[in-house]
Amino acid sequence: METPHPKDLHRTYSIRQLSKEFDVTARALRFYEDKGLIHPERKGQTRIYSPRDRARLQLILRGKRLGFSLVEIHEILDLYTPKDHGVAQMRATLVKYRNQIETLKRQREDIDAAIKDMQDGCVWLETQIDELEAQS
Repeated sequence: METPHPKDLHRTYSIRQLSKEFDVTARALRFYEDKGLIHPERKGQTRIYSPRDRARLQLILRGKRLGFSLVEIHEILDLYTPKDHGVAQMRATLVKYRNQIETLKRQREDIDAAIKDMQDGCVWLETQIDELEAQS
């Protein structure tokens, strides 16, 4: 993840700004808040997101894109501590990434086998159709 510019450390974001920047709905942001993944400040009914919330949202969306559950993403996010510069979080992420790679490889094998079965089925069906039409 990119390091924020010093002037951005105190910047805040509205729900509308983050929704637009990350192409997510306000409802999704509220859902992530309800799940404890992000923690915006409240001023009345207005949510005010910090650079930390923005960074966490970026990680949440990346994790989802990579196939992780929100529980897994939450586990990874909760491991971050500035004291170790995020090393514990990185180690846990590395393990999850390697496991996900193996899962995706197995899924790819299953998909490739299904495609081959369907292609073979198409050939068989075309042959059957041609034979039946030739008999008519």
